[in-house]
Amino acid sequence: MLERISGSLLDPGALYASNIELFHSPALRGLNLVMGFTGFADAGHVVRQINAELLDTLDAEPVAVFDADQLIDYRSRRPHISFVEDHLQDYQQPKLALYQLTDGLGSPFLLLAGFEPDLQWERFARAVVGIVEKLDVNLVTWIHSIPMPVPHTRPVGVTVHGNRPELIEGISVWKPTVDVPAAVGHILELRLMEAGRNVAGYVIHVPHYLAEAEYPPAAVAGLEFLGAATSLMLPADRLREAGREVGRQIAEQVAASDDVQQVVTRLEERYDEKAEGTVRRSLLADENDELPNGDELGAAVEAYLARENPHP
Repeated sequence: MLERISGSLLDPGALYASNIELFHSPALRGLNLVMGFTGFADAGHVVRQINAELLDTLDAEPVAVFDADQLIDYRSRRPHISFVEDHLQDYQQPKLALYQLTDGLGSPFLLLAGFEPDLQWERFARAVVGIVEKLDVNLVTWIHSIPMPVPHTRPVGVTVHGNRPELIEGISVWKPTVDVPAAVGHILELRLMEAGRNVAGYVIHVPHYLAEAEYPPAAVAGLEFLGAATSLMLPADRLREAGREVGRQIAEQVAASDDVQQVVTRLEERYDEKAEGTVRRSLLADENDELPNGDELGAAVEAYLARENPHP
């Protein structure tokens, strides 16, 4: 049962209602936390796709639900509702919640997913840091995506940041020094580091000419990076299949236009020039940059298959 945590108007705990029994369960202590907020520079709709894939594919149990009325500006970001002939239905109420999920190998983890707050960022950050400390979260990872002048014909790039060097070195393909508009994830990362918590953020690079459309390959890459960082087997099969269909559509459009072909070719040349001599660390490597042996990989695959196809 969800219960409002008491406190003053400025009490960060008053921003959410928690499932009391689950919130205080020892089973939630020491897990990894994945975060994804929609509404900020979600190029290729990467965060929306990842959140939907995790919540639709894995069993999700709400741990805490945040009060949208305190955090969202409805007039600047109006929710959708359907008008059907003579009545209204399907009001898409904004939602931001913390869930407990279990991956393909039976490992539990936490997911904080939903809209990016418009208001009370610092109070929201205090609330999240408080939850992380109460649950003694092992590692916080979060993801967002930006448009980049890169071709769709090359591997999806990523920039990693945070306070876990073993998750950053050899992974990032773009290391700029630049002022950017802040997102609530950036504020959370700063406040989590100030609190001495482990955190890593992943910025997925989406070809700028595909940024407004749904681009499943970028979402698949995001799930792979998150899974590698947290040692979780996250579902991506449906997105991979959707990505193959999108790839076919893009190939047809490129082939039909000489101008588009020239743009893609120039982007490929620029990408290859910058990538020359750059070696990216495998996502399978551990913190010592060592790959798992055949027995370790085999055990993981067998456990996954046993879970997906249990014997009656």
